[in-house]
Amino acid sequence: MNRYTELARTMRSTIGQAHRADHSIRVARCAELLAMRHGLDPARARIAGMLHDVARMWPASRLLEEAGARAYPVDDFERRNPIVLHAPLGAAIAAERFAVRDPEIAAAIAAHTLGAAEMSPLARVLFLADALEPQRDYPERRQLWELAMQDLDAAMYATLERTLAYSRSRGFEIAPRTKAALDTFSRMKVKVSTVSTH
Repeated sequence: MNRYTELARTMRSTIGQAHRADHSIRVARCAELLAMRHGLDPARARIAGMLHDVARMWPASRLLEEAGARAYPVDDFERRNPIVLHAPLGAAIAAERFAVRDPEIAAAIAAHTLGAAEMSPLARVLFLADALEPQRDYPERRQLWELAMQDLDAAMYATLERTLAYSRSRGFEIAPRTKAALDTFSRMKVKVSTVSTH
């Protein structure tokens, strides 16, 4: 049994829900495709995708409890919206239960839900793979996926912009980290546009 197959089996039993496990497998495949397209290590992307939601099924009370047990500094947004803690806790579980010691994989898992002001190419790949896997059901998904296959930064900007617009339309609180991520990729877009017009 290879490392990926073993990881998939262990992850399925850890998550304990077929729907969520199937989502993780789709994200792993999408992350692998994006990594190959953009010259990144597909094996690392596949591991990040497979494990990104390993803590997703925990209830709010457990997420807060597990964060406290690890001395994770829960901010005000996370305290009001504890579901987002599954991302940083997933990074911790990847190390504790799955012996994933790669700090870039950990950072990618930790940022896959809210984004961050600074995101490595691997983190961008995972964020986009999670947002754009084939079972995501919204009209722009296919167009955003095609953009991601061509340009990670442009796809990050467009996907974050769409996420924030959706959240505002529903009256959801906007995470400061997501705003910071959009600001980062917005500046990148402006910089590219400025260079291309000279």
